[in-house]
Amino acid sequence: MTSTAAAPPPPRAYRRLSVEERRAQLLVAALGLFAHRAPDEVSLDEVAVAAGVSRPLVYRYFPGGRQQLYEAALGSAADELKLCFTEPPVGPPTERVARVLDRYLRFVDEHDTGFSALLRGGSVVETSRTTTIVDGVRRAAAEEILSHLGRIGGAGGRGAGPRLRMMVRSWIAAVEAASLIWLDEGKQPPAAELRGWLVDHLIALLAATAATDEETAVVVRDLLALETSDGPAGRLAELVIPVVAEAAHLLPHATAAD
Repeated sequence: MTSTAAAPPPPRAYRRLSVEERRAQLLVAALGLFAHRAPDEVSLDEVAVAAGVSRPLVYRYFPGGRQQLYEAALGSAADELKLCFTEPPVGPPTERVARVLDRYLRFVDEHDTGFSALLRGGSVVETSRTTTIVDGVRRAAAEEILSHLGRIGGAGGRGAGPRLRMMVRSWIAAVEAASLIWLDEGKQPPAAELRGWLVDHLIALLAATAATDEETAVVVRDLLALETSDGPAGRLAELVIPVVAEAAHLLPHATAAD
């Protein structure tokens, strides 16, 4: 009787990885471990196992050991995180920021423990170089947000003044802090709610700063002209205006009759 069993698939041809491909493979394996554990808890043996290679091979590519590997992996993650803030200048600004935050919070969710260790510091592998990498992400994020507010630096661009720049950097810091608290609270509220609140936070900071800074006032006027009634700014205005109306008695010209 002739056997009808399917013949085993032919063995896959072995392909030697290039230096760049092998290095990228090791970084992916390391990032997968650093994403969910503090950096100083990850050994090179574990990276080797995750990548399916020998420990000496890891050392061949990263002779500086775990420190060099961590800094390289951190740089790779920083590049990925910077991309979260890259958004085409299409549509209302607050909707662009919402899309940015969706990607950012997805990154935080996927790299939870590693993200906490990275931003909180205290790791034995933290150095001035790793701090510089993290600060680079913050600066890049601030520049991207300023670009969506119509303030782009460089030759011929409209650079942001100190008050507006300070406000945006403060908001970036608040986003980081909220992300860490979100992880501590078991990723509650849902990411979509957190994102909405952070967009509202940005709008509120802009409005408060515009009250005493003419440049920010111009930015807010330009921004509102691009917003829609069903977008983040419109929804927030619908919620806040009735609340603010209750404070009419605080205005200097208010009278008892009012």
